[in-house]
Amino acid sequence: MSETNSPPIPYTEKPAPEGSCTVDGFCQAGRDLRLVSVSMEQIEVPAGFELVGAKSPNIPEHILVCAVDKRFLPDDNGKNALLGFSGNCVGCGEKGFRYFTEFSNHINLKLATQPKKQKHLKYYLVKNSQGALSKGPLIIWKECKTRQSAGLSFVKPSSSRSPTMSQENGGSNGCSSSFIHTADSPSSRTQTSSSVSLYGSLDMSRDRSLAKPPAVSSQLVTKNQATAPAAARANGSANGLSKSGKAGMSISSQPPQLAAHSTSHSPGYSAADPAMSAGPPKKRHRGWYPGSPVPIPATAVPVPAVRPVARSSEPLLSAPAPQPMVSGVLQPQAIPAAETVIVPENLLNDSGVRPVILIGYGTLPYFYGNVGDIVVSPLLVNCYKNPQLNGKTLEKLGMASSQLLSVESMILLTLQYLVRLGSDQIPLREEFEQIVLKAMQGLPLQERSSLLPGAGLPSCYSVSQAQLPWLARLTASVSKDSVHVLVTHNSLGEGISETLRSLSEIPPQQRLPDYVVVICTSKMRGNEFCVLVLGQYQSRALAESTLTTSEFLKEISYELITGKVSILASHFKTTWLGDNLDKQLEWFQQRRGDKVVVPFRGGVHDCVQSQEAAAMMPMQDTGSGNEVFQIYAPQLNVARKLLSQVCSIADSGIQSLDLGRFCKVDFMILVPPSEVLFHQTAQRVRQSGVLVDLGLEEAAAIHQKAEKYVVRLDNDVHSKFEAFVRKVKQNPYTLFVLIHDNSHVDLTSLISGSVSHGELQGLADRVINCREALESMNLLVLQVSSFPFTLQTQQSRISVYNEVHWPLRESIEESGAEEQVYFGLNDYSRSLRWGVASPVLRCDEAFEKMVNTLLERYPRLHSMVIRSYLLIQQYTEAMMALTSMTSLRDHTTPETLGILDDLISMPGKDKSGRGHMLIIRVPSLQLAMLARERLEEVRDKLGLQYRFEIILGSPSSELCLAKHFITRIKAWRCSESEDWVPRTYEDLEGLPCIVILTGKDPLGETFPRSLKYCDLRLIDSSYLTRTALEQEIGLACSYTSRQTIQEPLGAMDLPVRQQEKANSSENDSEELHIDLERPQSNGSAVTGTSVGSITENGVSSSSAVDSSQKTSSLTFQNMASSSAEKGASPPGVKQGCDSQGSQPASSSVSVPQPSSCGASTSPSSSSHNSRRPSQSTQESWSPQAAQPRTVILSRAAYNLLGSESTGQLHSSSLLPHADVTWSSPLRPLFYRGLSTEEQSLYYRQWTSARQHHADCSNQVGQEAIGFHPRRLLLTGPPQVGKTGAYLQFLRIVFRMLIRLLEVDVYDEEEVDEDVTESSELTQSSNDQWPDIEVISNMPFDLRPHDPKSRHTSPVYTEKPTKSLQGYNKQIKREVSAKRETVSIMLTKYATHNTFHHCEQCHHYTEASPATQLSDTTLHAFTFSSSMLGGEVQLHFIIPRSKENYFVFSQQGRQLESMRLPLVSDKNADVLKSPIFTPTTGRHEHGLLNIFHATEGAGHLHVLVVKEYEMPLYRKYWPNHILLVLPGIFNNTGVGAARFMIKELSYHNLELERNRLEELGVRRQEVWPFILIMDDSSVLWNAHNVQEQTSQSADASPSFKNISLKTVLQHMEATPKITQYAMCGVRKWSRRLAAKRPGAPFSRCHIHDFILLNIDLTQNVQYDLNRYFCEEVDFNLRANSSGLLICRFNNFSLMKKHIPCGGHKDFVIKPKILVSDNLTSISPSQYVCAPDSEHMLLAVPAQFLLEKFLQHSSYKLFPKAIFNEKSPVLAIDCYLNVSSEVSICYMSSRPHSVNLNHEGLVFSGLLLYLCDSFVVADLLKKFKFLKGATLCVICQDRSSLRQTIVRLELEDEWQFRLRDEFQTANSSDDRPLYFLTGRHT
Repeated sequence: MSETNSPPIPYTEKPAPEGSCTVDGFCQAGRDLRLVSVSMEQIEVPAGFELVGAKSPNIPEHILVCAVDKRFLPDDNGKNALLGFSGNCVGCGEKGFRYFTEFSNHINLKLATQPKKQKHLKYYLVKNSQGALSKGPLIIWKECKTRQSAGLSFVKPSSSRSPTMSQENGGSNGCSSSFIHTADSPSSRTQTSSSVSLYGSLDMSRDRSLAKPPAVSSQLVTKNQATAPAAARANGSANGLSKSGKAGMSISSQPPQLAAHSTSHSPGYSAADPAMSAGPPKKRHRGWYPGSPVPIPATAVPVPAVRPVARSSEPLLSAPAPQPMVSGVLQPQAIPAAETVIVPENLLNDSGVRPVILIGYGTLPYFYGNVGDIVVSPLLVNCYKNPQLNGKTLEKLGMASSQLLSVESMILLTLQYLVRLGSDQIPLREEFEQIVLKAMQGLPLQERSSLLPGAGLPSCYSVSQAQLPWLARLTASVSKDSVHVLVTHNSLGEGISETLRSLSEIPPQQRLPDYVVVICTSKMRGNEFCVLVLGQYQSRALAESTLTTSEFLKEISYELITGKVSILASHFKTTWLGDNLDKQLEWFQQRRGDKVVVPFRGGVHDCVQSQEAAAMMPMQDTGSGNEVFQIYAPQLNVARKLLSQVCSIADSGIQSLDLGRFCKVDFMILVPPSEVLFHQTAQRVRQSGVLVDLGLEEAAAIHQKAEKYVVRLDNDVHSKFEAFVRKVKQNPYTLFVLIHDNSHVDLTSLISGSVSHGELQGLADRVINCREALESMNLLVLQVSSFPFTLQTQQSRISVYNEVHWPLRESIEESGAEEQVYFGLNDYSRSLRWGVASPVLRCDEAFEKMVNTLLERYPRLHSMVIRSYLLIQQYTEAMMALTSMTSLRDHTTPETLGILDDLISMPGKDKSGRGHMLIIRVPSLQLAMLARERLEEVRDKLGLQYRFEIILGSPSSELCLAKHFITRIKAWRCSESEDWVPRTYEDLEGLPCIVILTGKDPLGETFPRSLKYCDLRLIDSSYLTRTALEQEIGLACSYTSRQTIQEPLGAMDLPVRQQEKANSSENDSEELHIDLERPQSNGSAVTGTSVGSITENGVSSSSAVDSSQKTSSLTFQNMASSSAEKGASPPGVKQGCDSQGSQPASSSVSVPQPSSCGASTSPSSSSHNSRRPSQSTQESWSPQAAQPRTVILSRAAYNLLGSESTGQLHSSSLLPHADVTWSSPLRPLFYRGLSTEEQSLYYRQWTSARQHHADCSNQVGQEAIGFHPRRLLLTGPPQVGKTGAYLQFLRIVFRMLIRLLEVDVYDEEEVDEDVTESSELTQSSNDQWPDIEVISNMPFDLRPHDPKSRHTSPVYTEKPTKSLQGYNKQIKREVSAKRETVSIMLTKYATHNTFHHCEQCHHYTEASPATQLSDTTLHAFTFSSSMLGGEVQLHFIIPRSKENYFVFSQQGRQLESMRLPLVSDKNADVLKSPIFTPTTGRHEHGLLNIFHATEGAGHLHVLVVKEYEMPLYRKYWPNHILLVLPGIFNNTGVGAARFMIKELSYHNLELERNRLEELGVRRQEVWPFILIMDDSSVLWNAHNVQEQTSQSADASPSFKNISLKTVLQHMEATPKITQYAMCGVRKWSRRLAAKRPGAPFSRCHIHDFILLNIDLTQNVQYDLNRYFCEEVDFNLRANSSGLLICRFNNFSLMKKHIPCGGHKDFVIKPKILVSDNLTSISPSQYVCAPDSEHMLLAVPAQFLLEKFLQHSSYKLFPKAIFNEKSPVLAIDCYLNVSSEVSICYMSSRPHSVNLNHEGLVFSGLLLYLCDSFVVADLLKKFKFLKGATLCVICQDRSSLRQTIVRLELEDEWQFRLRDEFQTANSSDDRPLYFLTGRHT
């Protein structure tokens, strides 16, 4: 700051004693005096003393508690107070202060003026009902010696420097938002006094002691009522603005709190006192600063009029006066002459100008007199608040405090800005703020670095007080007298008074300057200034821009009601030629008689009888078909984005959305209160078929039920929303989506108190932000908006990450090859560069000139009234000029004439009578009704009533058309019913009509393609926010044909690069195919194709989604990618806007459905009557392609939208919405090129919600409460197709939820299952359980039929097999072929992974909040194993809730055994067999939740996990018992897990037998079975329970889903169950489900689900080394031991395809990595010669061996390839040596059951880790082919040689030294060795 603006010298205070406290609110002894701190303390009050509250200007929000002698306080009448003071400090207790000056020093008031008790002692303090000390009544100090200003009332305005000035033209704090009203307007007619008092922001009507003035109906007011001439335009209103944020003063019939304002920065002065006087004291201390008036009580009321002034006419923009209060009367205060300004009488009438005073720096004077003729606006006041910017804001801008401009620099900058403004421009805050920012940033860097913080500008950049006037006049000298500078030396009041006086005296012919800048260069005050706006256009525009939309509509309504427009109406009754228009119309009507203009197929001069015209019917269009709803690529992409974001919410760690629990989707759409929009949205819902797709309604009922899902935000919304909330609560497993469409329209807070004028405000807040909407875990809120700026503030409830933005191209040129492209707001602005003769964005200059002339003539009428009357006159004259009076053509603007000529003539040229639509936007309902009435009258008198229709488009009413026009539309549509009437604007497609669109805001209605013109000439400077202006232009946005804009684009000479890009896009003819199909599940009734559903592009929208069966992870993100339509376009295909005749984005090649999956869908069609999103659905009737709509704008709007060519501020830089405010006067520049995502981030940082905004409550103090986790925001330009996008989103969300309820199970036929079953049919198929005798006599089927065995070695059997028939080497090399799967709907008996959550099983899988990991116990369990050669120690992790399944020692709590039931136990609620599930790598995706599968029955379930995975399984399954394998098994296969389960179980069986034997139970009575079940077992089914005929079996699947409990208990109930070694079930497939019933039981291999008898299989072990085929190996061992294996064929198991985890292959890689690039290692490299330099691999030896055998059979056993009759002999083992080689299994055990090998010649011999039972004599029993090969496998080289010698193999087999191999392991990894040989 310069020296000239240094603060005044504060009142000279006695210095505080050294070491004393000087903190505000504390006394010098350091004791707290603030009421909030001492209110509950016990304070001793001496007799005769009273506790009072003092106010400190430094902490205005606090009251300081003092004890004062009552004698020095006034009585109830404000009198009889003794002079002087006597008081005590209640903090430190010091007493005897005899002077208030001394006392004020002690309590640290730090005053800038002389301390006076009358000024700073404010309230009596009393105790409330809780006993707390609180603020009581005001202390009434009466000043009886003041001079009275007879007859004059006054108001003190605000200035710009007050610390209490609310932020950014701050909110009104509940006061009326009205700033400028007519004196007898409804809000001001309650006052008949001639005076008014302005206050600050406190709504005093809320005080019960004050009377709130009653509202007076406008009908009761007459013109002769007295007015309030002294109502000030000057609240200074930096803190009393209209709620919209427009510059204006908050004046209400509810008196707000009075506050004076100053721009002083003195530390000793603050203007924050809540109750300031209307004038200074009668005498001043020399240190008193004029900017600080003395206080008066807050109960002060308006000064009674002493000399009322009556005027015959009221001002347009006068302020209302409040009613007198019921308490207290205050005499007028004395006012120094320098601080008062008398507004001259008849100022507006004499000069034709209502001056607007823009607050700058300094204190404005008090205005009194004719204050209704001036306006005080704080439009730019916040631009001068730069010194108040905090360091954080400056840091964001990359600036330092040293760069802030001085007052003088800001004055000169303001002058420069005013000088450069054109005659048709007004000052804009945002534009000036950009100039200020650039000026600050333009300071040279070297000068910046030389400045110290706080040092101010260097001398070369500062302006002295003497230089300022000279430089100011120099700056203004280039303005051509449009800017004048007036310099004063005492106060701003002098200059303002002089300007107003000269304004009233200036001759009418003399031109006024547009701006007068008043500069006061006072030595005491520093430099101050303000701006008086005197230009005719500028002053009116600024005054009217201070009103919100609601306020100026109310103003217009009042002018119409009171008849103030009558003078204007009479003016328009005659033409410029002086002819009376009405007489001309009457004359023409009489001459025409009963004839009217022909409706179509004829000119305007062709007339027919009216009856004939009414009966004329147009030719039917064969091309216009029914409406077809389609989803296009942009909509589909946006729907996917929404789905992806929902999945992100579900996948986040905050657990705010659990998609896994939902099985259904329901929704409700909230729309603004518009009848047309309501029907339009309901029609979209009907056409989309979404109600059928979601299963909410039947297809036949959607026409009646669709409207139930769309709700208007009107008075009926409460009951409908309450019903919706009840549904949300009653259906916790349904995901509800609440869609708030056009959510920017009404975001008023319900508790803001701003509801007025009968408006429906706050309804959206009540619905969207109610507790139920915020807390319901099954409710998503989706807010949809074309102008989302009011939702993107610092207090936004929507996370920036939850915003989904419509993908937009940079320009039309970059839109690719689409036939139709979106033409939006930016395109309209860019179209001005086309240089065409008829631009689509126009300004009617002739109309604007007429408007300016009328504005000067009628200064008291609102400009929109004048514009409306002129526009009506223009259309009247144009109609007459085109039909009857050609002479009127010269008096009609070319724009108006051209529009009406096209409108009237088009039906005559078209054979079916179609024409164009014209929209005339008239925001005021009264003006719109007036326009319709007048235009209809003129049209009918001219005989055009059958030519075109005139429609009033009001949000509150349905469309109303004449019957003959409805009949004509029906004829065009061909298929409508008799009672059909148009309900949406789209229904008016092709109808020649004028739609007079009224209402406060456009509400998002879609218009037909026949809309050609949008007349927005009434939208002027009252629309100075981005949303208000751009939503008006949004009416014209639409999809247009590319060919219609090719020529204008060509005229622009596109760069070669863009032309090449366009050409390449056009040459790309690939079609976008998006597959919306997926196979239907057999059990899915919900996803079945509905016969009556509306098809979507030929593809049934009810079809389920395509998952491709490839979900790699069940996170919701991955689920979304697999469940939302697989619509990724090929590279190079533009997913842009679709066009007529092109394939819609959702079209796809028809996918054949399985025969069991229901009806197949029809192929998609490339229909030529497809439509663009959000556009009309019928064929274009015009031979011409769709063109951009033509928009006619006012000059003000045109300048803002076309600023690229003029260099002015663009509309995108305006305040984004009236309900928000800029958070800082300095902020980065807003560039038009910002993406929507960047715009959101900008607004979130630099805008704040106003107090009446619904989001304002989302803040506590300075911190935002936070974002709502289940709220999303969809943004996209107007009319781009957002409705279709969110309806598609609902559909794909439902599909994804269904996908979550479906599972891909293996659908593979068993191998060789069609074998003869004659030997197995000895038992009836009706038997429930196997007969032990029958099963014992059955031969064991050696062949594994499991589908997994298709690619393994078949087991040789005496029966013929097809396993090797038809094989060839090329096919069998493809062993990794994809396994077939099918999608099945989950049932209530399914198993689940960790992603499943429901109320029934959450206690089963999830730990309670109080549960810690310490609630599980770790127990060691040790037993000896002969196979492992010693003791083995396993560890159990047992939750405390599961300890009842175990036996612990009484001392030490050592685990002793696992409890087993008895064979005789019968309990339907308990499963007897312990269930073991070996699992690895599937801690999230393993189906380990078997609660539903067991129907909640008691069971013991043990997860067998590896040691390194134990923490993960413990985390995800805290309530499960874990059996942790020793660390040595970390790299072993599934064989080791099964081995340990069996060993543990047998040892536990012995322990339990011993324990129960002591209790008297026989050992044989202990239950010996366990169940070993895979972690992918998902569902169980029962087949062919009843005998069925072949016909019924073929007709439908004969199986039903049952629970694991049913299967297991049925098997456990088998008679003589203990005599069976193993029981199992078969694998499910669709063929199995449809085949005829076969043998109910089989003796064969069983897999994956094994009920194992531990007792009988004691001596049969799983091979703990195995990775593959361990079950086949174990089955063969058990059978050879003579044990019974029984498969229940009437039960089947479905196994889920889980792509992750499980016992998968190791990644085979070198042990020592030479480089990071891994090359593939062939199977031949898995083995090597011993002691060779071969590459060693970091893979277990057993795994390498098994993989080598699978791939090297042609080397090991060449004689066995496809030689089924000569299999390879395997002793005591089954190994997979490829599917080309058969294995003949033989057991070496004595008394074993083996295949009869008589006559069988073997092609090879496989000896794998053979034990002592294998001897030489055994091998000599078998015969081998000559050249047969041998493979002997041993643990090491030593045992290999010993085995060769022991078995005497060298006698018959020839060995070579090079035939010895080892697995490619290092010696540390213990490789396996094998030797090959040839039979001699």
